[in-house]
Amino acid sequence: MRWGDMDAQGHVNNGAYLDYLQEARVDFLMASHDALHRLLGTGVLVTGHQVEYLRPVTYSERPLRVELGINQVGGARFSVGYEVFDGDELAARARTTAAPFDLATATLRRLTAGEREALQAAAAPAEPLRPLAKVRLDASVPSYRLAVRWSDLDSYGHVNNVKFFDYVQEARVALLREALDWQPVDVWVIARQDVEYHRPLDFRTQPYQVRNAVTAIGTRSFTLAAEVLDPDSGQIFASARTVAVGQRPLTEAQRTSLGGIGILAGSHGPAVAQPDPAQPVR
Repeated sequence: MRWGDMDAQGHVNNGAYLDYLQEARVDFLMASHDALHRLLGTGVLVTGHQVEYLRPVTYSERPLRVELGINQVGGARFSVGYEVFDGDELAARARTTAAPFDLATATLRRLTAGEREALQAAAAPAEPLRPLAKVRLDASVPSYRLAVRWSDLDSYGHVNNVKFFDYVQEARVALLREALDWQPVDVWVIARQDVEYHRPLDFRTQPYQVRNAVTAIGTRSFTLAAEVLDPDSGQIFASARTVAVGQRPLTEAQRTSLGGIGILAGSHGPAVAQPDPAQPVR
């Protein structure tokens, strides 16, 4: 852990876990069969993440431990399963879907026989995470101006997949500050976050946009959907769903405010109710 991984609530920020997963995944590929080592050089794109946060982690000089294995192997993609441990405590579970990418032609490709064999040698099937319903957003929902930073780019020249969790978080915090008068001292923890990557995002001086809206409200939790897009063309680069959980039940005022920024707000009625997650997590 790094001191800079902590957020305003004094815990490892949910976005920092993506750095941990990426480091573990890259180390695994580099230390594996030559076919997988070469995969990093020829190109591999992350197409989706699922992260389930099970307990808050505070700063310690003791390193976290990431155990990973290849969950599934297909013809043109594979998935990695992870468990993140803080000492003996399981802090998070995650899944990453990735696909080989031809950097020369900027197109996806199929796995070679050697790559499939090397991935299957590290097979460790993992229990699936409960899917979060996907929702499309339109221009009527709240939006956030997103400026891509030069330092957000990775060695392939595109915005690194990890940074999208930061973008969604920035938009979410801005939305909650406006709707709920949210402050950093208020404890809203992230229980789950899923992101799908639809196309690479490049650096440019013109801002992009993050649209987000509440899609479900529980007793002390709510779910938001988000999309990272080009506001001029409408092209979507990534979509996300986030489940936030509070320490106390939502007040009627909070429920009304959340319903007002819900995807079903206005003429379509309030955001729909949902059961709270079985375990409130970060």
